[in-house]
Amino acid sequence: MKFSQNGLYIEQYIKCTNCGALIYENGPASTHVDGHVFCSQWCIDWSKARQVRRAQQEERAKA
Repeated sequence: MKFSQNGLYIEQYIKCTNCGALIYENGPASTHVDGHVFCSQWCIDWSKARQVRRAQQEERAKA
């Protein structure tokens, strides 16, 4: 979540790509991977595992 210069309104909502948790400017460190923003290493790992599972499902569907 990015606050305006004067702090009176929210300029931009920044959410974790995986779980949708709001990421605050001065909050826990966020991680940028391949243009996506994640809130934790767990979300990065889960997203990569999901990509692998989906690729395997597509291969099985083609067979």
